[in-house]
Amino acid sequence: MTSILAKSWVKKNKPSINSYVMIVLLLNLIAQIEIMIAKLQIQLNPVLYLRDPQSSELGQKIVRDGIFLIDEIGFEAFTFKKLSNRISSTEASIYRYFENKHRLLVYLISWYWSYVEYKITFETHNISDSRQKLKIAIKLITSKLINDDHFPGISEEVLQRIVINESDKTYLTKNVDEINKEGVFRGYKSLCMTIANYMLEINPNFEYARSLTSTCLEASHQQLFFAEHLPRLSDLKFDEGIYEKNYQFLSTIIFNALRNE
Repeated sequence: MTSILAKSWVKKNKPSINSYVMIVLLLNLIAQIEIMIAKLQIQLNPVLYLRDPQSSELGQKIVRDGIFLIDEIGFEAFTFKKLSNRISSTEASIYRYFENKHRLLVYLISWYWSYVEYKITFETHNISDSRQKLKIAIKLITSKLINDDHFPGISEEVLQRIVINESDKTYLTKNVDEINKEGVFRGYKSLCMTIANYMLEINPNFEYARSLTSTCLEASHQQLFFAEHLPRLSDLKFDEGIYEKNYQFLSTIIFNALRNE
């Protein structure tokens, strides 16, 4: 964000050559710092993997190509064998990073929600008005993501489609209680508490902050899925305006609930 503002200043003020060189060097330094800060903000629970995929080129390739392959063929058809063929590696090498394909999916969905929480925290850190913070949070959970240069190994745009189509599979499983005890859903719970706390700042007497937050987080992608595939289950139309309509829909539910309490 800082580097974008600085580039805008350079374009407007047209400094001398020497000053321009110094500014370019400074912008590069700022960009690197922004990337480091962003990555520090997204710390996933180590139980999600056997070996941190961000620690090696192969691990990053597993995550990057795993996202695209799941998006292309769906989670049910996705296998580590197909992924190994895509990245010209072996199944055994992938199993060194993830116990099974479900753990890879949980890792990806957890990264997504942690990224959304990072964005919310970044956008609201200097805002004191609780209603404004909640509006920003709702906007971010309902917006269409674009790829973030701070995370070149992750396509946020494609990952969002996986969240819309596949995220329910992370917890609709027989052993959900067991994996929950391991803390695999910690990132999702953290995001839920962040938004719920905004609600409680607005109305401390509201009894259902976590229930409303988790319901709206699920609705933020379920409504998109319904609009595209089961249109009779949604009033939203699957067109370019769907993200804004989704924002208006969830904003209406949340602020009416807080006001009527």
